[in-house]
Amino acid sequence: MARKGRNISGWLVIDKPAGPTSTAVVNKVRWALGAKKAGHAGTLDPTATGVLAVALGEATKTVPYITDALKAYSFTIRLGQATNTDDAEGEIIASSDLRPSDEEIKQALGQFVGDIEQVPPQFSAVKIDGQRAYKMARSGEEMELAARPLWVEELVLTDRPDADHATLEMTCGKGGYVRSIARDLGAALGCHAHVLNLRRIWSGPFDASEGLSMDQVEELAHTPELDAHIQPLELGLADLPEVKCTAEGATRLKNGNPGKVFAADAEYGDECWASFKGKAVAVGIYKAGELHPSRVFNT
Repeated sequence: MARKGRNISGWLVIDKPAGPTSTAVVNKVRWALGAKKAGHAGTLDPTATGVLAVALGEATKTVPYITDALKAYSFTIRLGQATNTDDAEGEIIASSDLRPSDEEIKQALGQFVGDIEQVPPQFSAVKIDGQRAYKMARSGEEMELAARPLWVEELVLTDRPDADHATLEMTCGKGGYVRSIARDLGAALGCHAHVLNLRRIWSGPFDASEGLSMDQVEELAHTPELDAHIQPLELGLADLPEVKCTAEGATRLKNGNPGKVFAADAEYGDECWASFKGKAVAVGIYKAGELHPSRVFNT
């Protein structure tokens, strides 16, 4: 049965509050816009706040590129306590009276920058033999989760409100767990730590400061004013080279066939997106004057 709703495409940037799940936010946006299709680029835990980019219609095809893009987080950690969830929602499982100095924290941060290996939290959405880790953790099981690679561009101490707390900012690639950073930093400092609060400042081209609150989404629901906040789907392709095509090339690409394109910055074998009159037509691989499409946009 076909889903009812409007065929609208683009991005609506939300400044997510603490409380709702990312899925709940997407459902509210879909309702407010009467949109036929919506998704999001990167889950935020219910307690986390900040930028949640909601993809509408054809923009959902660009979600992987936003998920892969760099993103930045600001978070406060509680020193001296470890929890079973690595955040403030869990039970305290270890504590220490040791409190590191600012300089000791800064020195320890260096080991978490660059290409690192990170073990996800026990309470995470990682799948083990088809089951989510958090479901197994809730039943009391302890799991050996495999370490995963993570690129951390930057990790800095930005504030030290008191001896028990430190605020950090991290810029990282896909798949980073801030809770794991807090846990492992606490271990490296010998004092234990967990995340107290977390905010995603930006993700790819989207910034929390430009996001709508959920109250605004409610207030503007089903109005042209809410539509006016929708940003073009092409923003989701900002990290890929753009190639331009003729009307004939656009027709061929939209039908799933290789189409002639004009490349300024693309090289043979590059993944690119093709545009016609400024609108995205397809994503694909550039080969000798043609784009071989892997994703086609029906806008």
